[in-house]
Amino acid sequence: MSTALLIVAILSALWGVVDAIQIAIALDRRGIRVNVFLFRVFFFRYLSQYKSITRRETGRVGSLYYSYVVSMNLALVCAVIGLLLRAR
Repeated sequence: MSTALLIVAILSALWGVVDAIQIAIALDRRGIRVNVFLFRVFFFRYLSQYKSITRRETGRVGSLYYSYVVSMNLALVCAVIGLLLRAR
């Protein structure tokens, strides 16, 4: 069971990375320069910019924001539970 949870955690983290790249692409299309070398340092700034820009454009937060948040939270929860089960 712990192995399955750890696999789900890894897949969720990969999904979050894909979402992060898509958020960077979406910001670049809207004229916001994304620093590729410092992407990890400034990512939460980019995430909040994406949230505010999509809210301004459509009146709702963009789907990539929620997809990123859900995938990373799922990865965290599954990793913690998987590691706790493995420690038993």
